[in-house]
Amino acid sequence: MNEVQLEVAKAYPNDSGRGIARLDPDTLLHLKLSPGDIIEIEGGETTAAKVWRADRQDWNTDTVRIDGFTRQNADVGIGERVTIRKAEAKKAEKLVLAPPEEASVQFGSDAAGMVKRQILKRPVVERDIVPVMSSTNHPFMRSPGQAIPLIAVETEPEGVCLITEDTDVELREEPISGFEKTGGGITYEDIGGLQGEIQRVREMVELPMKHPQIFKKLGIEPPQGVLLHGPPGTGKTLLAKAVANETSASFFSIAGPEIISKYYGESEQQLREIFEDANEDAPSIIFIDELDSIAPKREDVTGEVERRVVAQLLTMMDGLETRGQVIVIAATNRVDSVDPALRRPGRFDREIEIGVPDEGGRKEILQIHTRGMPLSDDVSLDMLADETHGFVGADIESLTKEAAMKALRRYLPEIDLDEEDIPPSLIDRMIVKRADFNGALGEVEPSAMREVLVELPKISWDDVGGLEGAKQQVKESVEWPLRERERFERMGIEPPKGVLLYGPPGTGKTLIAKAVANETNANFISVRGPQLLSKWVGESEKAIRQTFRKARQVSPTVVFFDELDSLAPSRGQEMGNNVSERVVNQLLTELDGLEEMGDVMVIGATNRPDMIDPALIRSGRFDRLVLVGEPTEEGREEILKIHTGTSPLAPDVSLREIAEITEGYVGSDLESIAREAAIEALREDTEADEIEMRHFRKALEAVRPTITDDLMDYYERMQDQFKGGGRESFAERRDGRIGFQ
Repeated sequence: MNEVQLEVAKAYPNDSGRGIARLDPDTLLHLKLSPGDIIEIEGGETTAAKVWRADRQDWNTDTVRIDGFTRQNADVGIGERVTIRKAEAKKAEKLVLAPPEEASVQFGSDAAGMVKRQILKRPVVERDIVPVMSSTNHPFMRSPGQAIPLIAVETEPEGVCLITEDTDVELREEPISGFEKTGGGITYEDIGGLQGEIQRVREMVELPMKHPQIFKKLGIEPPQGVLLHGPPGTGKTLLAKAVANETSASFFSIAGPEIISKYYGESEQQLREIFEDANEDAPSIIFIDELDSIAPKREDVTGEVERRVVAQLLTMMDGLETRGQVIVIAATNRVDSVDPALRRPGRFDREIEIGVPDEGGRKEILQIHTRGMPLSDDVSLDMLADETHGFVGADIESLTKEAAMKALRRYLPEIDLDEEDIPPSLIDRMIVKRADFNGALGEVEPSAMREVLVELPKISWDDVGGLEGAKQQVKESVEWPLRERERFERMGIEPPKGVLLYGPPGTGKTLIAKAVANETNANFISVRGPQLLSKWVGESEKAIRQTFRKARQVSPTVVFFDELDSLAPSRGQEMGNNVSERVVNQLLTELDGLEEMGDVMVIGATNRPDMIDPALIRSGRFDRLVLVGEPTEEGREEILKIHTGTSPLAPDVSLREIAEITEGYVGSDLESIAREAAIEALREDTEADEIEMRHFRKALEAVRPTITDDLMDYYERMQDQFKGGGRESFAERRDGRIGFQ
């Protein structure tokens, strides 16, 4: 009999609940199998599955990919070995299914037919769990998209049976007892994008429970506690649930605030009881969610209860006599607020950061949440993964729900809500389109960014007229490092850290920053100088630290400081409080600590570059200094075209001519001229439907140019100064503040 031994790996996201085993082509050849054949899988028990080819990355790895239900049927865990052989499958004449003990399921009228349609051509062995997906028009009372585990109580004939059209499927409502394995709950297939983290948690939790002898042999104590930390919504609680389900350990959950009681000694008593119960039911996992709420730093807490609870938790974790079989997993998103005594080896031995998923992780999460969704062909999960920078698992779930709701709104007019049943033909027609996801993307923002809410400006380079030189410099400094980092790596250089745009007011500095953020598809955090400053000592610096921390979490990010001179003036200038000095110091350290910042670019804008602290504008901080100056004649024509794009212009209007006579006007002035000309036309005749040249001439009289010779002179001097070679002192530089008196 041909058989092979293979290592079990988790299934692909889309395979969950389908009873599929994935093998590489060599194994298929060796066992003389072709896709669609039935195989027997023998672990602690024997079960069967349909075989398919694995993706290329799994070739020659000696693994078989099966989902959580099949793993439970075969009684194996990930990383264990199973024996696989071709199965002799007989046609099933009869199959009796019943829910497990703890699930109460009511079956509707056509439940048996529905289940049969779902499990056609699937192999079943007696005592197997058969997952059935519930759906919107399904006779089960469960939320759609969840698999309901039913247990195959009886099959005729015995052995591996194949469900066919002729099989008689019978459903029993009364639960079956004596089945420890329930198959419900969360498996590793329901977690996307946390490959490395799952691996580490499994080493810590599954190994000691399943094979304590390994640790005895090595002469070490198995680990006792794992602390999962990271931003909210990344899957910390989900991971703990999956581990508990996959290890089939008893699971005790402590929700922080539930324990706290006003009576003296009661909170500690409840903690002790949970640990005692866990000891009796070992192997077991105790999961503490929101650890920072019951174990805050003792020196920061005024309440006596919290101190005693922390002390009790410490003694319980140190005094776990039968430690190997009770493992404590805790989750928190404020790891710095947890009492440091808990964070030493022997208590929480491992701290695993569960961070914001990368693009591959986001795609996996999208696959999991769109598993049961009828997607149209124009929905590309790869593109969605690319567009959801900074989204955590919970945000992506919310995005898919929102897209589905948008799809539903399209069909609502056709649905008669008073009727009991919605016609099946309509339900079959429902699909979720790319447009639904686009609409949802506009409404769901990354949760890590809520406080620094960033609406991605819908401005592209086409909306920035003229300024070709400045645009090119900014593209090189910001777009290239975020989009094509390999260019810099190829040349062996570091990309610039920051770009400072300086120039007269109204030339389009802020506009350029918005266009960059939009074109690179990065998150955009805009910091307006004065809003950070606070009268409380330390608050302003804290605001800057938090801004940069947020930016790191959701990178790639463009952090934009508008009016940088108000936030970081030259130190040593002002009398009185020295908030700005401390802010400048904080900014300097953040910018210099950008080593580990990854894809965070900083853009500053100012029209008073001489007032900015010189330490900020040295290389390594704001490396590129870009003068956004007066637009050229062609630039002015381009800007006018942008601002009159939707205006009805009379045939006699020549934008070229207006551009020629508007020397000294910057972008914002030209926008005013376009607006003023339109108002002038309406002033003359409220019914007017076009703007004529004379209206523009009139508008030119009303709007005066921003740029004077003195002002331009000042910026050109500044530019020479920054180019290097200009060695005059700062004092001399400030004496030349022409145009600002």
